[in-house]
Amino acid sequence: MRLFLSLVVVCGVAVESVGIALAADAGSKDEAVAMVKKAIDHVKANGKAKAFSEFNNPKGSFVDRDLYIVVYDLNGKCLAHGANRKMIGRDLLDAKDPDGKPYMKERVELMKKSSTAWQEYKFRNPVSNKMEPKTMYLEKLEDMIVGCGVYNK
Repeated sequence: MRLFLSLVVVCGVAVESVGIALAADAGSKDEAVAMVKKAIDHVKANGKAKAFSEFNNPKGSFVDRDLYIVVYDLNGKCLAHGANRKMIGRDLLDAKDPDGKPYMKERVELMKKSSTAWQEYKFRNPVSNKMEPKTMYLEKLEDMIVGCGVYNK
């Protein structure tokens, strides 16, 4: 019986440790906000072209685990995307998530009403390669939307 209880405790500790490790592999809301603010400062200090190049670099300073920067104009055109270069230059205004939510239209409308916002939708997680619920922090910078989101598991 004592051996069984010891095994239960060891297994419980192991499962908890895996959960903590997995949580550390995912970005937090505070980290997403900080990354957006850092990205905005980078645009202001270095200009759009240099900043976008860094945002698009998968090994750059604006990609961290499942966190990455995205930039859109106020018409839904993708200007920078840290997880999928194929999105850059595309008009995404009519894009919908797997549930049919027109997330880009919503994003543009949010930024027309406020300089900051949080948005929920589903998107492919670049780490797990699965569609997952996502919460994105958005800030308006001039005529652009700068965002970074966290995946909600």
